[in-house]
Amino acid sequence: MIYQIEMLELCALGLLQREPVHGYRLKQDLELFMSSCLSVNYGAIYPLLHRLEERGYIDSSIEESPESGSSRKTYNVTPEGQARWQTLMAQQPRDSWVNSRSRFMVKFFFFRDIDPQLRLKLLKARIRACEERQDLVYSQEFGSDAYQQAAWERHLQMLMGELHWLQDQLNREQGQQSPDTQESSSNHAIH
Repeated sequence: MIYQIEMLELCALGLLQREPVHGYRLKQDLELFMSSCLSVNYGAIYPLLHRLEERGYIDSSIEESPESGSSRKTYNVTPEGQARWQTLMAQQPRDSWVNSRSRFMVKFFFFRDIDPQLRLKLLKARIRACEERQDLVYSQEFGSDAYQQAAWERHLQMLMGELHWLQDQLNREQGQQSPDTQESSSNHAIH
């Protein structure tokens, strides 16, 4: 539960520092990018916004909607919220294997917004974690259970794919490809 709250807080603060948005739009943005990383309890989003506002990490203003003429609350990150977001980005708690992967992917989504040294640190830490996991998988005895062996082999394939992808990202960060070229190739891959 604490993990999910931290991840929602990290994501909400990260998205709000890019642009102020109203709660429903934030909910949509969280759904769009977080659904591949973790499940989101949408009933928790408005309480999260209220909690962040109480703590001074975000503030809100009421705006008139040009389309409907009705008013809606728009949220914006404060300097305290930006500092909190930086702290959450730098943290590397001991998570379960699944949670650590999700945490990394959530942070990777915001790599553009952090210091290059922190990006390198996070990438190298994730590579180390994957290599340790790979060593664990190689040390397993599967016996004669073909299904267990197939499951572990699939896990190993995914792990090796992740390691390859991480190494590509690390190479880009270390200057083997400029950020402009990166962004351009990423945009082409998405569209």
